[in-house]
Amino acid sequence: MSAQHLGLGDGCRLAWTSDGNPAKPALILSNSLGTDRTMWAPQMEALVQRFHVIRYDTRGHGASDAPKGGYGLDRLGRDVLELADALGLDRFAFCGLSLGGMTAQWLGVQAAGRLSRLVIANSAPCMGPATAWDARIAAVRSQGMAAIADAVVERWFTPDFRADPANIAAILATLHATDPEGYAGCCAAIRDMDMRPLLGLIRTPTLVIGGTRDPATPPVQTTALLEGIPRATCVMLDAAHLSNLERPEAFTAALLDHLKDTSGE
Repeated sequence: MSAQHLGLGDGCRLAWTSDGNPAKPALILSNSLGTDRTMWAPQMEALVQRFHVIRYDTRGHGASDAPKGGYGLDRLGRDVLELADALGLDRFAFCGLSLGGMTAQWLGVQAAGRLSRLVIANSAPCMGPATAWDARIAAVRSQGMAAIADAVVERWFTPDFRADPANIAAILATLHATDPEGYAGCCAAIRDMDMRPLLGLIRTPTLVIGGTRDPATPPVQTTALLEGIPRATCVMLDAAHLSNLERPEAFTAALLDHLKDTSGE
């Protein structure tokens, strides 16, 4: 399905798609850094049976605009709320992976009244040092996405999974096609965010999904989220960073179990 576009308050156009019955409870899915809304394809068959699923391309990614300059987590969170408002969604569940999980944390703090459930997957409340992000920003702006693609994919998947080129072909193509300015803008959001002092304010029922072999947001980061968010629960998968792609059945099962009270079934 081709994307529709929403003009946001700052002039950026956000690409989004809608699947499933609009009469069912809403679920918004948020992609990781360097991917787009198609990363959720393995989950869609199961999710659309129970939810009205809205996928969007985080600004700077996919078919969304890529404004120049650094973005902030506050801006990424407000993008979601503007999308929800435009679609008439007073209340929705939200699942984000990596960068999308950081947006989920912001929503949990700033928009609790809009949320029925949260899922924070393969993410972290803080990811330093800033110098590493500055170096990555400089690399993609001067040399393009090819400068970081191989290193990123090594962190996204375990060696066994990426040994089969068919497993990673589509996601690697998406990474290479990402606008370097948009990627850099989101890197700045990650560099500057620190949700650790605010996690205790998240009261929405939250599931934290981690990967036991995730080098990007390792289990210690999953533990930080679990311990910081009151009454959060956790599922650990035998996967690296993009666990929804590497362990799709287990990821989907954990997601559906956490959202079962919101599905209307």
